[in-house]
Amino acid sequence: MSLIHVKDVTFGYEGSSKNVFENVSFQIDTDWKLGLIGRNGKGKTTFLKLLLGDYTYKGTISKKVDVDYFPFTIQEKEKMAIELVNEMAPNVEDWKIIRELNLLNTDAEILYRSFCTLSGGEQMKILLISLFLKGNNFLLIDEPTNHLDSETRSQLIGYLKKKKGFIVVSHDRNFLDQVVNHIISINNANIEIQKGNFSSWYENKQAQEHFELMQNEKLGKDIKKLEIASKNTANWSDKIEKSKYNTKNSGSSIDRGYVGHQSAKMMKKSKVMEKRMEKSIEQKSNLLKNMDKNDSLKIIPLESKKNPYIIAKDLQIKYSDKEVFLPVSFEIKKGDRVAITGKNGIGKSSILKLILGNKIPYGGTLKVANDLKISYVSQSAESLKGSLREFTSENQIDESVFRAMLSKMGVSSEDFEKDLKYMSEGQKKKVLLAKSISEMAHIYIWDEPLNYIDILTRVQIEEAILKARDDSCFCGT
Repeated sequence: MSLIHVKDVTFGYEGSSKNVFENVSFQIDTDWKLGLIGRNGKGKTTFLKLLLGDYTYKGTISKKVDVDYFPFTIQEKEKMAIELVNEMAPNVEDWKIIRELNLLNTDAEILYRSFCTLSGGEQMKILLISLFLKGNNFLLIDEPTNHLDSETRSQLIGYLKKKKGFIVVSHDRNFLDQVVNHIISINNANIEIQKGNFSSWYENKQAQEHFELMQNEKLGKDIKKLEIASKNTANWSDKIEKSKYNTKNSGSSIDRGYVGHQSAKMMKKSKVMEKRMEKSIEQKSNLLKNMDKNDSLKIIPLESKKNPYIIAKDLQIKYSDKEVFLPVSFEIKKGDRVAITGKNGIGKSSILKLILGNKIPYGGTLKVANDLKISYVSQSAESLKGSLREFTSENQIDESVFRAMLSKMGVSSEDFEKDLKYMSEGQKKKVLLAKSISEMAHIYIWDEPLNYIDILTRVQIEEAILKARDDSCFCGT
């Protein structure tokens, strides 16, 4: 066991008016299994790069272990997998390598194939076991579950349960709950570490926000009362002070000493109230800084009398005259919420593209209702570039609605001014989702829509789908 000390770290990108991190301090036990969470664009990957020493920063980060990043780039992909493992973890005996693969329920046969011939899931396993076999290192595992099928994801969960000494970035609640024992959260105002998994962290977050909301409301009422009382007391003090010099008071004599004493007493009371008010304002300003506005997203579908929307009978996708899967038959009706599941490479995305009208060879029949308006979100956001204003113009969507959707998903006003190519993968995916949600359509087809999307936004999207009108239709992988 050793510690990684982060002290007074400040970092900002060149040309940016705002720092990503400001005077951040904490320490990490290298035996912990940490889940790193935070809204897209809050600096999760930046934080990992700082631990790696890739960026220049103010402050200090001290550690006695090597820090390795997953996934790392393989330059010579034609090499056999066993060669790549041996390069990363030299002098490790073969039986230990095979043991690691057994923990992932994977046949050792993949070790003796070229890395470039392995599937995405198999490549992920080779990279991961290489880092764990290396030893005396602390792993930074960046979004390992993206694009993994459910079976491979389960294998990864089982493997990481048996390991320690890593930070994993993930937006999968179930994954984090099963794998980590600490949560490090990048909040709006600070970075904090809590013992437990995501569910315990989220429960604590909700309890804290509820307490701060109640405290904020109470202090707000107190401040208003103190403002009124202080103002009234000051006015009374002024009136009493002026009465010392009023000689037209029925000829009666005035004890100016007594009146002055009363005036001073009232003024002192006013000053005490002002100090109490200043203290309450200061307490109030320290509340709700980390609160995320989980505003509801609203999907408004187009109405249609057509039903069903899509009919498939004995459908088979073909590549090079080879069927990708056995014949399937299904109907997608108004109000359906359909998830297409299966292993990677089984043809899930191909079915969606076929529905969209792409020219893909297939057998059987597929009927899509005429004049059916489809709103589509693709797996990849690589093609995004230019400004958001240009994006809205090119896609003919209402800019005010589109920006409102993005704002609700945690995209700041500063991010609106960025070129899309400089946004994080999660922010780019939010752009595609905000576009789709802003559109009125008969059916919404989303291909792996939650890859790279932060947990809080995932909750918003799930709730939006569940709350959509009964005649809305969703289909996705």
